[in-house]
Amino acid sequence: MTDCVFCKIRDGQIPAAVTHRDEHVLAFKDIAPRAPFHQLVIPLRHVARLADAEPDDAALLGRLMLAGARLAKEAGHGDAGFRVVMNSGKDAGQTVFHVHLHVLAGRAFEWPPG
Repeated sequence: MTDCVFCKIRDGQIPAAVTHRDEHVLAFKDIAPRAPFHQLVIPLRHVARLADAEPDDAALLGRLMLAGARLAKEAGHGDAGFRVVMNSGKDAGQTVFHVHLHVLAGRAFEWPPG
């Protein structure tokens, strides 16, 4: 996707505070954090929405979750807890159409979310 901001971050065309990269996923700090710890974890391969994922994407989606959990634990939030959020579609609040997992921690969260 030539106009996808996350693809441009992945490709180094837009700078980001990258915290993790492997052969499947990339993680970086959110530029508008909603918690003291707020990182985004994206697949390197472009998938626009979770609703567009296929059964063959199951392992990739699992890798997003595991990378997010590892980052939260490494930052000291494993015991106190952390939240993971993935929006799919405009009405759910997705603003960048490249699947991404929000990993938030460092404060108490309420339920239900907004």
